[in-house]
Amino acid sequence: MKKTIIVFCSLLAILLASGLYINNHHHGQNKQVTVQFASWGSESELKILKPVLKDFEKENPEIKIDFLHIPQNYFQKIHLLIASNTAPDVIFINNQYLPIYANANCLEDLTPYNKDFSFDKFFDKSIQAMTYKNKIYAVPRDISTLVIFYNKDIFDRYNVAYPKNNWTYDEFLQTAQKLTHTPEVYGISFEEEPLFYLPYLMSFGLESIPRYDDKTTQIGLKVYADLRNKYHIAPLKTDSASATMAQMFLQQKLAMHLTGRWLVPKYRQDAKFRWDVAGFPKGSAGSITPIDVSGWAITKTSKHKKEALKLIQYLSSEKSSKIYTQSGLIVPARIDAATSEAFLDDNSPQNAKVFVDAIKTSVPTPVSIDYREKLDELKKKTEYLFNK
Repeated sequence: MKKTIIVFCSLLAILLASGLYINNHHHGQNKQVTVQFASWGSESELKILKPVLKDFEKENPEIKIDFLHIPQNYFQKIHLLIASNTAPDVIFINNQYLPIYANANCLEDLTPYNKDFSFDKFFDKSIQAMTYKNKIYAVPRDISTLVIFYNKDIFDRYNVAYPKNNWTYDEFLQTAQKLTHTPEVYGISFEEEPLFYLPYLMSFGLESIPRYDDKTTQIGLKVYADLRNKYHIAPLKTDSASATMAQMFLQQKLAMHLTGRWLVPKYRQDAKFRWDVAGFPKGSAGSITPIDVSGWAITKTSKHKKEALKLIQYLSSEKSSKIYTQSGLIVPARIDAATSEAFLDDNSPQNAKVFVDAIKTSVPTPVSIDYREKLDELKKKTEYLFNK
């Protein structure tokens, strides 16, 4: 009987211990924190991002990611979420909108977390672009500059030398003239969005937000408008019809296209010709293009800042940065990723180092709280100038 009682008590102890473990185990599961993360992005970009988020969850089972994909009207929707006190914990943001949210005290100051992020591992200019009033509000993912994409087959067809490093604006102009054989081929692209003519303005002296009546702005705008109106080496609206400049480049109707790294995956897939990239030519002030940066920020109202920090640490790590890099979509803001084989050892484009070299002479886009409004006003005034 005594032995039976002892065995019974032993079994009871085991069962109670098992029950305690199960209860504790379930209790631990109940403590799982959900971090909501909002971002824009195409389907091809999501194919890169979603596996990274899944890997993060595997490594951090106590954190679940609620991914909020907002493909259109992103910042308008983020604004509404913040206004309704339902802001995501982490938001993807760029330097053009960051001042608006930082000024409204909607973002967490990340400056104190230098040890967590090692900001010295990023290009200084990318950190500068994510800074507002001497405080860092986002950790950069990519750093975007504009370069000249060019069709080698068209250059060869007309016996024109490929662009050299540090070429001048006069050399660029002469090259575009030799390549222009209308209506079949135009020498250079032309887009009326300020992003694409800022390099012309900045390389001819602009150092601030462009204002139409400003003398320096006028100089740069004339240089740009002359591509269409004086030299006829860039297509008019009627020449391109409904085609984008990227489509015209793929159709081999453009010998050169001023654009950014984001088109590399498309050109790798769809271009039926040999192509490469070159730096923007030097104007009177040098070769200066605007730098735009995208990255991750934590909202001020987040109730899970510790977990949000952990997520951003993972997303901005060297490992994750190289995953984005291999797609060809971005110029990584991390120096180690931008100088790695994943980025530089590539045949499309062969001269990938141009994207990194452009950072040295470029400057962060001069933005302000009302930057978008100023650009909209400028666009209205330049419409006639570009379409005389």
